[in-house]
Amino acid sequence: MTDFGIAKGPESKTRHGHAAPVAAVVAVTIAAYATFVAIGLSVDTAPVVDIDRSLILALREPLNPANPIGPRWFEEAAADITALGGFTILTIIASLVVIALVILRQACAAVFLVLSLLGGRLLSSGLKEFFARPRPDLVSHLDQAFTNSFPSGHATVSMVTLLTLAAIASRFASGRGFRTFAVTSAVLISILIGASRVYLGVHWPSDVVAGWALGIGWLGTVWLLANIISRRTSAAPGLGQ
Repeated sequence: MTDFGIAKGPESKTRHGHAAPVAAVVAVTIAAYATFVAIGLSVDTAPVVDIDRSLILALREPLNPANPIGPRWFEEAAADITALGGFTILTIIASLVVIALVILRQACAAVFLVLSLLGGRLLSSGLKEFFARPRPDLVSHLDQAFTNSFPSGHATVSMVTLLTLAAIASRFASGRGFRTFAVTSAVLISILIGASRVYLGVHWPSDVVAGWALGIGWLGTVWLLANIISRRTSAAPGLGQ
């Protein structure tokens, strides 16, 4: 599962080697969507509201909630990290990778990346309108935010895009060690991006956790679609297999 079905080794051609990762992706995808739904149904309940408020206030100075805890450079670092999850930055990076993949005649991987990024963005934006949850009002916002709060678009799109990039990178490198490193790095960076949104006061913690879950669920969905297409045609070797 670590390479999300892109360029797996010869073992993927066996029935057992093919069924195992598919079953794992199905399980992770269902669990991710279930987590998102559970959070979505409980965002207005007292326990979740209390946890959200407590965590945001824990990241602010007790006597002055307008200031986050930590030195000034830490606040600057959080702003830099949160920028990595912005749709503009991710789109620029993804566009360059798509161009590179086209040059390398890896069209299927390019389509996989575009579908993952744009689909994740549209899904996140639509759900924001559906839930219409206001941004946190407990503390001052240290970053600009113009949309609704739930789910976090930064958490969703960064998880989708970075994991997809990790999967594509794994296509050009052999060895389980590299694939594990690539996926682990993608997840950790997405976690940092999501945490920075809470630190900067522009998201409730539940927004971010739901965004991560949604991102994983959507990527699993795209992977499974690619798997079905690649099994029925010969036009997408290595994608979703």
